[in-house]
Amino acid sequence: MSLAPPHPRDVFDLVGQEAAEAAFEDARARGRLHHAWLISGPKGLGKATFAFRIARRLLGAAPDPSRGLLGAAPQDPVSRLVSQDAHPDLMVVDRTDSDGKVRREILVEEVRRLNEFFSKSPASAPYRVAIVDAADDLNRNAANALLKTLEEPPPRGVLLLVCHAPGRLIRTIRSRCRTLKLAPLPEEVVAGFVARRTDADPEQALRLARMSGGAPGRAWALASEGALEMDDAARALLQGLPDLDRTLALSLADRFRGGEGARSFALLAERLAARVHDLVLRRAEEGIGGLDAWAEAWSTLDRLPREVEALNLDRAEALFTALADLRAAART
Repeated sequence: MSLAPPHPRDVFDLVGQEAAEAAFEDARARGRLHHAWLISGPKGLGKATFAFRIARRLLGAAPDPSRGLLGAAPQDPVSRLVSQDAHPDLMVVDRTDSDGKVRREILVEEVRRLNEFFSKSPASAPYRVAIVDAADDLNRNAANALLKTLEEPPPRGVLLLVCHAPGRLIRTIRSRCRTLKLAPLPEEVVAGFVARRTDADPEQALRLARMSGGAPGRAWALASEGALEMDDAARALLQGLPDLDRTLALSLADRFRGGEGARSFALLAERLAARVHDLVLRRAEEGIGGLDAWAEAWSTLDRLPREVEALNLDRAEALFTALADLRAAART
């Protein structure tokens, strides 16, 4: 089994984002360091890792060129404080509450703490740095409260906003930030990254890279979550259509019960949707009919995990309903 990826504060290497690092370092070196940076791109590209790399350097960690332009050594005193979540001039705002539980969104109270943090001078570093991971999780009140900091930037404060979908942020937040967009990486680069960090063989690593859309962190997470197993199950279910492998379907349904089954259910729905999407494209290219039924089945699978969690539906029943739609599509 593959180990889950570490927290971004404990990651000291970043693959393939040299252009974004160069853009930030150029601004810093020329004395044009903006007070707020929007670090954007799909999930799993290393945006939070990028933010912590910036934070270490702004807090005074010595450069480590062997780890890239913004690299710092793990044993540097600043790096150790950051990894321990103990640096007095760094604040991280996310969905985790004081008891370690993960909320659905970032609340306004957390952003108010951020404003208080920036009202003080740095304790031991050149700057005070705050990371919001992720800005997508700010509720409406929290997003409006964040504008106070953006509109009244502290003299030695830098705000780093990790953001998966900038278009969903309110325009006034986006307009007050400088954007650094991280780019997806080639499949072979992601596959190499996964192979070095998991027990995946080269073929499995390439499959994970393709699933990830060029995002190394997402590929690593997929490996640890059992995505290959869910992808194999999705392939077997589709290959048997219009017949249903009830033994396989029932064994999957049993795994989806309870709180621990949510991620496996989402992964199976995702892999089924991806394979149905590819099937629709092939049938369209080959001029094969029945596309409407397959397209509708894909649409259902694509939104299924969100609907199941939002409405607290039974995952096993949702799976069999989706499989019935797929069987009907296969008969067209």
